[in-house]
Amino acid sequence: FQFDRARALEPGAAAMFRKGGTSSSVNTGVCRKVHTTFGDGSEMVEEFDLKTDELLVRSRRSRTVLGKDQEWEYLVGEPPRRFNPEGSLLVENASVNPVWQRSQDTVDSWVWRVRNLPYPKETYDVRVDQSDGKIVIATANKKFYKRFEIPELVFLELPTDPSEMTWGWKNNTLLIQYRKPKLALVAEAEEKADRRRVRPAAGDADPECKTQ
Repeated sequence: FQFDRARALEPGAAAMFRKGGTSSSVNTGVCRKVHTTFGDGSEMVEEFDLKTDELLVRSRRSRTVLGKDQEWEYLVGEPPRRFNPEGSLLVENASVNPVWQRSQDTVDSWVWRVRNLPYPKETYDVRVDQSDGKIVIATANKKFYKRFEIPELVFLELPTDPSEMTWGWKNNTLLIQYRKPKLALVAEAEEKADRRRVRPAAGDADPECKTQ
């Protein structure tokens, strides 16, 4: 899945993540799902709250050189919950392992959470690696380590500024926020306007759109 960086920097460039693809949308009754396919066989699915229009999920997957679909990558949100066939508990809830995810964004910030981290705040080292712009999460006890980039900054070719990042820890959850730069806010507004022009898909609502 390749970003079109050159087009992203053009004045009025809209639809950062849908650029170059063909999109259709469906109102599921719970959310609005936008499905985008690209010429290289990759695809992306976005889900938006019907009342607030907030982005709930953004996932994408590409194809191998042999044409096989790869696993879905979740840029925002998390995979649908699955029931444990051997019990009534959800598989995700039964796990005590740390769970990292990009959460629902706020108006002016991107947000990430890491659940199931019971260590005190002084255990964590959260920083920006200036060599590649990725955010790094590490623990002094070496129980958790994660590196990730901000797709919007990659797409817009903007640096990751450490002064725009804040983080905290509470209730066994690490919370990281990064304030959106002005160019990203403009791109998101144009992307929202572009989404209103996406044609509705034919057929009934998609029952797989997950409830939040």
